[in-house]
Amino acid sequence: MQVMIDQTTINKIFDTVDIVDIIQDFVSLKKRGANYIACCPFHDEKTPSFSVSPTKGIFKCFGCGKAGNAVSFVQLHENISYGEALKYIAKKYGIEINERELSPEEQHRNDDRESIMTVLSYAQQKFVENLTETGEGKSIGLSYFSERGFSQSTIKQFQLGYGMRSLSSFSKQALADGYKKEFLLKAGLCHEREQTGELVDFFAGRVIFPIHSVTGRVIAFGGRALSAEKNIAKYKNSPESELYAKNKTLYGLYFSKNAIVKKQKCYLVEGYTDVISMYQAGIDNVVASCGTSLTVEQAKLIRRFSPEVTVMYDGDSAGIHASLRGIDILLEEGLTVKIILFPDNEDPDSFARKHSISETEKFLSENEQDFIVFKTNLLLSENKNDPARKAKIISDVVQSISLIPDNIARMTYLKECAQLFDADENTLAQEIKRERAKKYYGKEYKDIKPLITEKKRQVGNISIIDNNCDEQEKELTYFLLKHGNHPLFENRHGSIDTVAQYIIAELKKDDIALQNECYKQIFIEYENLLNQNMEFSIKHFINNIDKNISEFAVNIISDEYELSEIWKRFGAGISPEEDELKRTVPRAITVYKIKLLAQTINTFTAELNKSISENNDEKVTLITKKIMELTQIRKILSDTLKRVTS
Repeated sequence: MQVMIDQTTINKIFDTVDIVDIIQDFVSLKKRGANYIACCPFHDEKTPSFSVSPTKGIFKCFGCGKAGNAVSFVQLHENISYGEALKYIAKKYGIEINERELSPEEQHRNDDRESIMTVLSYAQQKFVENLTETGEGKSIGLSYFSERGFSQSTIKQFQLGYGMRSLSSFSKQALADGYKKEFLLKAGLCHEREQTGELVDFFAGRVIFPIHSVTGRVIAFGGRALSAEKNIAKYKNSPESELYAKNKTLYGLYFSKNAIVKKQKCYLVEGYTDVISMYQAGIDNVVASCGTSLTVEQAKLIRRFSPEVTVMYDGDSAGIHASLRGIDILLEEGLTVKIILFPDNEDPDSFARKHSISETEKFLSENEQDFIVFKTNLLLSENKNDPARKAKIISDVVQSISLIPDNIARMTYLKECAQLFDADENTLAQEIKRERAKKYYGKEYKDIKPLITEKKRQVGNISIIDNNCDEQEKELTYFLLKHGNHPLFENRHGSIDTVAQYIIAELKKDDIALQNECYKQIFIEYENLLNQNMEFSIKHFINNIDKNISEFAVNIISDEYELSEIWKRFGAGISPEEDELKRTVPRAITVYKIKLLAQTINTFTAELNKSISENNDEKVTLITKKIMELTQIRKILSDTLKRVTS
């Protein structure tokens, strides 16, 4: 039977918890007015920007942006799940945890995943026992780790282990201890002989490196062979499973993520021992791609914790050229990329073992290069006197720069590139523009460009405004949460509608559903509260299990809200406080509807252009009529907006 915490218990935990009481267990808080302040535990700072509001039950760091309630703080600080954070708080306050049995459907979904987790945890414990409690493990496995310079505390922290040389030692013990063959296979700990069905250990005779999830659960293993036989793979990783996707995993992230967040910098190395040796040497913000070519998913994972990454290359690495693609992936994800090249015949592991902490730190700081300098020097060093090759190198570097999403960063690198190659900046800028356009429109950009021009001509005098509605949806959601209970207008029944009732009615009248999933869910939950005649409380959303909803609600009540561009455009400087709601709420609704109309007009315009190219006169006539009708409606709404904002 599997269970989860019931909602009544969750409500009791939120009703009881004192956020100051919880956070001061981890952070030294100082009283300032009605709130408390501290230096943020999630990033390095000298001036406190971390604020805790006991009346609102929230925390907010105005430096790194982390925000939430007491439960989400414990989750973030202790790297644990939502349920584990609830249990931590419940234990602190002596609240009895009531759990309910999962439905058959819920239990079925969780069974395999939990069973694999359980058997992986069991395997990790056995591998550690093999290493520390058996003669074979001590003489072979522990000796290997000691030779690598790993201390006992490091071996324990990274949960290193050893797989016995007997091909079925682990599997026989696991079966004897009641673990099912099905899950031993699914976890990638064994494979089955075809003829006999006998289980064979996957990691026999290897030292073991457990691979952890971001939250610290063991999800896979890496095993290094100690045999000198050439036909044996040096490293083996667990096969992919329901828990483990190699391209989405970074080795060491569980141990390093807090340091990465605080330092706002991540070192990226290749292998397990690189991570462990660097970590032991005091470079604790380090992760590894585990020998795979860097993937987009891994780059996104780094970006979650830090805006800057430094890639470390072995001094004699033959794969540096091939790995340059990884730099492009990091750049495209918006990361600031730097490179460190180790001396010949050195790698992060060997260098860290041979040098003191201060020497290692000094080397890293003095040898860090910007990616453009590194890539340029690397390519030019091999083709100094070949003009054609130099042109190709410039094109290669420009292509990398074109991937950078931030315009200011892109232009900064452009200037540096022009200086390095003594090239015309405007020419390089045009090349970058062409590369970005080619990426956006595809390989046939040269053929598409005239077609785009022709489409613009065909659209004629139909003016299409920016149709991104996210800012307007955010504004409506702000009014809903901040002022939802405030009375607004008398309705046709003679009663007074609140802000929430008015906004929801206006959207339902035109059958409008919000496009942003977070805002949409907030509206759905709010409407459910209204339909149940329940009194609205912002805490319902602050304490929401959905992290995006919780963070949005926290930011609504902890930040001073900024008016959207529409108010600035019409010269308004009005704060959307309660005495202005009769003007600001209808304005927000009107602007939102104008944007939605623009979306529809854009869709019909695309159809119109297609129909023109197909010489479908009947469809052209119908669509043109529809566009004119929509354009007229938009004009009426725009005129109304001008009057109410004048």
